[in-house]
Amino acid sequence: MTPALAHTPVLETARLVLRAPVAADWPVWREFMASDRAQFVNALARDDGAAWRAFGHFIGHWVLHGFGQFVITDRQSGAVLGSAGPWFPLGWPERELGWLLWTPQAEGKGYAFEAVSAIRDHVQDHLGWDTAVSYIAPDNLRSLALAQRLGCVHDKTAEAPGGLATVQVWRHPVTRTDNDGNVEAYA
Repeated sequence: MTPALAHTPVLETARLVLRAPVAADWPVWREFMASDRAQFVNALARDDGAAWRAFGHFIGHWVLHGFGQFVITDRQSGAVLGSAGPWFPLGWPERELGWLLWTPQAEGKGYAFEAVSAIRDHVQDHLGWDTAVSYIAPDNLRSLALAQRLGCVHDKTAEAPGGLATVQVWRHPVTRTDNDGNVEAYA
């Protein structure tokens, strides 16, 4: 028997399948967390024990909230590319949409934009979210560019989570993404 998270949706886009995390994702996650690519996630999770606990937090969020980070996979090959999704751990002042590309091969191909656009539609339609933010380090230039491409605006009045005082808060618009990847506000 292979344990799996029950009642988790699977979202599909033109190139991606977004699904709940599974045990087979651990090696890719561990490699990501041990790399410099994880510098904006948690500088302390550089050993296997800390990475394991972070992976458990990642899975546990689904169990405790009924939503969480989806694992982004390539629709054709099934390769794990990263994660994206709704996030609201204890102590967060607002619900967040976050994203991580776990492999350097996934960068620069629009995967994060495609995944977050589909997930944003999902949280608005199925979770009833009318707002969300993304917490981004000011020197994380790729994430800042993605937030702008997604139509987010820097909300200088919003509160950052405790311990993350240096992050910027980027507010997501209420939008719909069409089949061509165009983001349009509708509220």
